[in-house]
Amino acid sequence: MIKLERSITINAPLENVFAYVEDPELDLEWLPGLMEVWDVKGRGVETHYRWAYKMAGLRLEGEGAITEYIRNQRIVAQTKGGVVSNWTWNFEPHEGGTKVNLSMEYTVPVPVLGKLAEALILKQNERELDLAMTNIKARIEG
Repeated sequence: MIKLERSITINAPLENVFAYVEDPELDLEWLPGLMEVWDVKGRGVETHYRWAYKMAGLRLEGEGAITEYIRNQRIVAQTKGGVVSNWTWNFEPHEGGTKVNLSMEYTVPVPVLGKLAEALILKQNERELDLAMTNIKARIEG
C-alpha cells in the first residue's frame, strides 16, 4: 500500500470541521477525482456508501464504510472495489481553530491501470490530496 500524510490547520471550531469531514456526500465538494457518492446510509460507524472515482481517465467504483468513529476526534474510513484505501482522520483543537491530520493508505489498481502508470498516478494522487486539504479549509473557512 502507498501511504500519504497531510496536516492542515483550519480557522473554525473543531465541531464544524468534524461535521463537514464525516459526511460522505460532502466529499464531492473537496475531493478531486470523486465523481459520485450515493446510497449513503447510517451515521458514525454505521455509515456505508457507494462511490465512483476517476483515476488516470478511468471510472472506478466501489463502496466505503466508516470503521472507527470517535466524535470530534477521529474517523477511519475504508473503501473497497476499484480502489482499496484506508483514510484516518484525526482532529484536535489548535490555537482557536482545528488541526486536521490525515493519513491515507491505498493500493493502485495495477492490473487495471498498468505498472507503468503507477508512478504517474502516485504523483497525481499526491497533488490531489494537497488540493483536497486546501479545498476543505476553503469550504469551511469560506
